[in-house]
Amino acid sequence: MNYESKIKDSETHVFKVVFPNITNHHNTMFGGTVMEMMDEVAFMTAARFARKSFVTVSCDRSDFKKPIPADTLVELIGKVKYVGNSSLKVNVEVFVEEMYKEKREKAVSGDFTLVALDENKKPVKIFNN
Repeated sequence: MNYESKIKDSETHVFKVVFPNITNHHNTMFGGTVMEMMDEVAFMTAARFARKSFVTVSCDRSDFKKPIPADTLVELIGKVKYVGNSSLKVNVEVFVEEMYKEKREKAVSGDFTLVALDENKKPVKIFNN
């Protein structure tokens, strides 16, 4: 299987409901909660791509463009955008969707770098080519 196919097949979509218990005093989702969900999707995407154990080593940038209100749905989409020897970069986009209306827009995006680890928790090549 080539890289393009593996990237396409590892694209990860996760939907969540924004309940009031994960919102702040503005009735919008806590930024830290959004980042946690994004990191989890980045990990799932990396693991699905390479079928290895990964850890996050950095979050290059997260842009919060729109608030995410309570009582909405969010879709997080993870896509591999770069593959190195033992690391890869995953872009995660977060879309906010009204539950009872046809309205959807991108709220947040960010890039996460993850490193593949072996059973001794040492960096390992993603592919043995």
